[in-house]
Parts: sequence; structure tokens; C-alpha cells
Amino acid sequence: MVTAAAPTVPPTKQGAAPFLQIKRVVKQFDEVFAVDDVSLDISQGEIFALLGSSGCGKSTLLRMLAGFEVPTSGQILLAGKDIVGLAPYQRPINMMFQSYALFPHLSVWDNIAFGLRRDQLSKGEIEARVGQMLDLVQLKAYAKRKPHQLSGGQQQRVALARSLAKRPQLLLLDEPLGALDAKLRERTQLELVDIIEQVGVTCVMVTHDQEEAMVMATRIGVMSEGKILQIGKPSDIYETPNCRFVADFIGSVNLFKGTVEVDEPDHVVIASSECRHYVSHGITGTSGMTVHVAVRPEKMTIQTSQPADEERESLEQVGYNLAQGVIKGLAYLGSLTTYHVQLDGGNTVVKVTHTNAARHDASHLTWGDRVYVWWCGSDVVVLTG
Repeated sequence: MVTAAAPTVPPTKQGAAPFLQIKRVVKQFDEVFAVDDVSLDISQGEIFALLGSSGCGKSTLLRMLAGFEVPTSGQILLAGKDIVGLAPYQRPINMMFQSYALFPHLSVWDNIAFGLRRDQLSKGEIEARVGQMLDLVQLKAYAKRKPHQLSGGQQQRVALARSLAKRPQLLLLDEPLGALDAKLRERTQLELVDIIEQVGVTCVMVTHDQEEAMVMATRIGVMSEGKILQIGKPSDIYETPNCRFVADFIGSVNLFKGTVEVDEPDHVVIASSECRHYVSHGITGTSGMTVHVAVRPEKMTIQTSQPADEERESLEQVGYNLAQGVIKGLAYLGSLTTYHVQLDGGNTVVKVTHTNAARHDASHLTWGDRVYVWWCGSDVVVLTG
């Protein structure tokens, strides 16, 4: 998981209405609900990511914001004004497509100027704005080149400059980095956020790439089957998912199905076929309730010896959150190694991530080794949905 400083959102004035309001929006195609009763508030200056797999409805929702699709029902308010009845060209919104849609016969300068000329701005104003955009995306030296003479990352910045030149109130990004290779995408993510924040435009982006959403967005809405399942900051979505889908979709997670044995305000004990789980917080459940225990691979420790009592989070947790098994596979990824451990007492296989902090790791764990896997109760999330 790439870590980066989270984008910052300008503080909203107390009592001010959200800049973009989506109210109970539905989009139905024949008998299929592509977007199903979605409500969402977005603040001015925010970078909001709609994250989900293909066919979940995120692109349809983005197209309704742009005006390319009309909602079956519901309202979309921008700065307090309902924009549902407005044509795309009447909305103070610009959209950057995954393909960039640059005109191949026009230079970089003319691509950026295209929308300004359509709006019949004066020659001086067009020259000033295009110059500002070229400076912003650091492409002044490439102004006379055609798109095919640029790299993928440079084309992406030209498309962004063209989208921002008209000074939209809302910028829509449809899989903005999907056409770039992995290394270039990683570098461009932070460049794109920096440019958007410099301009101060409110942005809604669509992506299926969880890392892209985590790095770029101030908040994320996770979508599935036309509904938004959870909205929150990247850290909240990752650390405290509200359901099994979100837990499994964002990053890797180990899920244990179990039954609540003890439910106290400060802790929960859950029995599963693999072990007994001690959770350092209560849940709004009842004894005997079936739940899932979620533990991220990087929160687990793997070793050949049984952990000493003093290694545990507290003496209360001795005997809990501990399982034994055999390493059935491993993947060395440079900065970390992921172990696949088949636990005793069933067919459960867990993933455990070990950070390779030293150049020559002393653990020497390999296939077939019998190991202990353990974790702390504060790192466990209980999913009741």
C-alpha cells in the first residue's frame, strides 16, 4: 500500500451547505438499477473518489453529474442550484476522460485553447489562460508539439490543463490514470493532487484502483451494485470497514467466521474454528450472534516459536488471537514478504505480511515451516453485516 500525505480540504464555514449535493439519485436502465438511491454531500475544494469494481454504478453517477445521463429520480445540486435539467454545456463542470480525448491534429497550445475559443473569449484572455495552464502543468516547452509527440504522463497533464482552463466549479475525472503504466501512475498521482489543490477546484473522480483512491482522495465512497456502502477518509475506510465487502475490497484482509461468547462495553470474545478472538472494544451485538472477525495481514505476526506472554498486548489476551499452521506459500516483493499459512483445524488460509526492514532478514521462514500466527485485540474489526 502506497502511503502519502492525505490531501487537505479547506474548512467549510459553519452552517454552510455542501457545495455538491446528490439527493436520493436513482438511474434505472430497463429493470436494472445502475444507481440505487444514492445520497452524497461533497464540500468545496474536496477531492472525492467513487471507488468500486466494474459495473457498480460509479461511472453512471459521474455521467449524471456531467449531464450525459438524466437521473430517473432524485436531485443534483451544485452551489445550491439544481442542475438536473441543464445540458452538459450549460453546467459549470468539466470532465477529463480516461482516453484524454486530445485532438491529434492540434498542438498542445491549441488543445488547451479549444474550449476557450468555443466560449468566444478574447485573444488576450485565451493567451493568458493557456500560458497559466502550461505553467501549472509544467509543459510550456512542449506547447507546439502534437499529442503523439508526448509521453502518456504528459498527455494526461495536457488533458487536465484543458479541463481546468475554463475554470470549472466542478472537475470530473473518469479513471484519470488508467492509461498509464504502474510506475508512471504512482508518480503522477501526487502531481495531479498538487495541481488540483493549487487551482482549488472541487473534484469527483471515479476509479477501480484502491491505491489511486487512497493516495489522491480526501474522502472515498465505496460502491457496489449501485449503492454507496461506506463513505470516509482513506484511513477510516481501511482501518474501520463497516461490512465484509468494504473490508475485502480495500486492501487484503483475513476473515474469520465466529460466534460472540462475551460482549462487554470494553471487549468482546468470539469463538471461531481456528482460535478464540479477544477484541479490545465492544460491539452492539448479543451473545451467540454470528459475526466475522477481520484482521489485516500487516497486523499479524508470524514466527516459529510461541509468543511470550510479555509480547502480547495485555495479559488478558494470553491464549487468544493465536493460531498455528503451516506455510503453504510465500511471495517476496522486495519491501515485504507475504506468507500464506494454512491454519490447523480446517481449510482456512491466512495471509501474513512481514516487512523486510533489514537487507538480510534473519527469519528464514519458508515453505513447509510450522509457525505461530498472532495479533493484538486492538487491531481486530468485528463485522456484523
